[in-house]
Amino acid sequence: MKAGPSGPLRDGWLDQPDPSRLDPGHLRRDEILARHARAVTAGLSTYVDPGTGYTVLTAAYLAERGYCCSQGCRHCPWEGATSGP
Repeated sequence: MKAGPSGPLRDGWLDQPDPSRLDPGHLRRDEILARHARAVTAGLSTYVDPGTGYTVLTAAYLAERGYCCSQGCRHCPWEGATSGP
């Protein structure tokens, strides 16, 4: 069974993560958003977070997947998605 909503996409889902998932005051926010944008433009499903080195799923990939996994993904495109564990 697929977890979470697969309903409407949030406003600005492709370009702007929900503030609860990436604080607007985050020191590396601009760099993170630039990496995300480059990955989306290149058709990649992930990019590497510049601060942690973790692999992060793009909003485009998550929307194409078609459902929310309820794990608190930074770029979750779904309206009403849970914030994760």
